[in-house]
Amino acid sequence: MAKRTAPQATQEELAVGIPQFLDDLIRTLDGGNDRSIEMNRDATLHGERSQKLGFSVAQLVHDYGDLCQVVTQLAMERRAPIDTEEFKTLNRCLDDAIAQAVTEHARVRERSISEGETERLGFLAHELRNLLQTASLSFEVLKLGTVGVGGSTGAVLARSLAGLRTLLDRTMAQIRLDANIRHCERVEIRSFLDETEAAGMIAAKDRGISLWVERAPDGVAVEADRQLLGSAVSNLLQNAFKFTREKGHVRVRALVSATRVVIEIEDQCGGLQPKQIEELFRGPHTNRRPNSGMGLGLSISKRAIEAMGGTLGARTQAEVGCVFTIDLPRLSDGAAFEHRPEPAVQAST
Repeated sequence: MAKRTAPQATQEELAVGIPQFLDDLIRTLDGGNDRSIEMNRDATLHGERSQKLGFSVAQLVHDYGDLCQVVTQLAMERRAPIDTEEFKTLNRCLDDAIAQAVTEHARVRERSISEGETERLGFLAHELRNLLQTASLSFEVLKLGTVGVGGSTGAVLARSLAGLRTLLDRTMAQIRLDANIRHCERVEIRSFLDETEAAGMIAAKDRGISLWVERAPDGVAVEADRQLLGSAVSNLLQNAFKFTREKGHVRVRALVSATRVVIEIEDQCGGLQPKQIEELFRGPHTNRRPNSGMGLGLSISKRAIEAMGGTLGARTQAEVGCVFTIDLPRLSDGAAFEHRPEPAVQAST
């Protein structure tokens, strides 16, 4: 275990788990006492620690398999034959320990998944309640007729409804990705960006930001799930609107080559360091709420684009802003890039 190249053994791994199993096995063979209870307890702890350290079930089983191999090889080298009863004891102890460790590994994993799902559901319910409550209050005020729809109360209602739509789009995208549900079709980039502009103009106007959309030539298309692609672009646009300074502008452009289509969303957030961009794509950390920053939406967008055979990346423009890029394979022939952007920082896997 200490000589293993990857993953490298930790000090805890070299002190517990397999070493404890070996100690229990020695006592069982030496004194004839059945230490199955102790072995099961230690194997359970080994399975729990392995899961928390990120080891797979295969790696966990290999730990015990390596022990068996070492014991038999050492017996041959030292010409110390293992009699039938001892070999039966070794196999029985290994089988029981593997079963206990794998069972606990799976149990801890399922509990972790369940807790994560509960947290996500709680976040969704909390956000839905807040947005719905704000929308309802705004509607009640408008219903009295004392204020106009075009005023600030109407704007609050519009923002709440837009927030509900964004939240539901993101949730549906995550559900479809988790369930591996995708419907790929030919998506014309020009018409797709027309739809993007129509939806984005409302949010841009509400935040006092100008939106510029540079369309692709007619006939340029990609094979994609329209809903997932729309969710990814919408999320990038919402982030751009959120972090762009007041009276700034957001630009959306399509760059086309013979084999690729790149959709760029450029904001004026002031720019980020490359390490900060890489951190965004990793998604929310376990020690912070899932709605913090924009990591959750970017993480879902990254999964969506990669599921369609593309990449989601970003680059920074010092003291100006960031440019997020969606790079997808093109279905048909086309012209060269209008310009070649600087290398983007690719999302970490």
